[in-house]
Amino acid sequence: MENGRKVTPDQLIAEMHKTVDRLAEDGADRGDIKILSRALRELRHSFRVLADHKGTRKVTVFGSARCLPESPSYRQAVAFGREMAGKGWMVITGGGEGIMEAAHVGAGQDLAMGINILLPFEQSANRIIASDPKLIHVKYFFTRKLLFIKESSGVALFPGGFGTLDEAFEVLTLLQTGKGTLFPIVLLDEPGGDYWRLWKEFVAGHLLRRQLISPEDLSFFRVTDDVEEAVEEILGFYRVFHSMRYVGKELVIRLSRPLPRNALARIRRDFSDILASGSFRLGASLPDEENEPRLAGLPRLIFRFNRKHFGRLRMLVDFLNRETA
Repeated sequence: MENGRKVTPDQLIAEMHKTVDRLAEDGADRGDIKILSRALRELRHSFRVLADHKGTRKVTVFGSARCLPESPSYRQAVAFGREMAGKGWMVITGGGEGIMEAAHVGAGQDLAMGINILLPFEQSANRIIASDPKLIHVKYFFTRKLLFIKESSGVALFPGGFGTLDEAFEVLTLLQTGKGTLFPIVLLDEPGGDYWRLWKEFVAGHLLRRQLISPEDLSFFRVTDDVEEAVEEILGFYRVFHSMRYVGKELVIRLSRPLPRNALARIRRDFSDILASGSFRLGASLPDEENEPRLAGLPRLIFRFNRKHFGRLRMLVDFLNRETA
């Protein structure tokens, strides 16, 4: 949908051809063209791999490649991967060693997927995913980050270095700004560990105290050192909430079960601050959702979201899951 009109895939491809032609007209630098060419090839191949697993929910796992197999965090990641795979979820990691390997060990090869970054120093794929067609190699971090999040239904972060912290703030930024659809984020410490607890203290003590973030932004994530609690945080997010999409000016939240009328009254009372105009209403599939026929039978909560208070939107999802379960 662009400027109120539907755009077909053929029209979008034609527009891409025009953009490429204009690179030549602009006299684009060879290095810039190489970046675009490589990124496009990587994304095309990756989309094709992901398309084979479109109907399976996926959790992305981030954490240190330096984590040793005998460490508590490694064992936590194995247990987490095993539990998520046991629920039918695929487990996506960077495909390397440490936490990435551990999560794949737990998930098993059939439900493991890797998105490996090509670095100046060698980073080999872990033994679970190394020879699997679900292992994708990319050159650029920006394409890798896109792929990690594109079809993930949740993110689990284990202790790690600069890269893990970058990924933590990246996913939080996407949710806070509405650039990514809502999904649960769990920060999993080793039993009795304080890595993410201290990180949360920093976020609350420095960012929130200085009003650089809002109190509701803390609802985007949960810190725990318990694998079962971490799994429940992700699975529970989809207890009633199914998915969401914008249709014109309206946000449509699909529900896996009907919303009680008394719950609707409470939503209208307690969440009016996230409305751009109008009110909340219950409804069926809208005409512009016809390209998703498998979701046509789900009940909907429909409203004009102000596209600002995404932390409060997450709180609304929590209300739906809690009050309708």
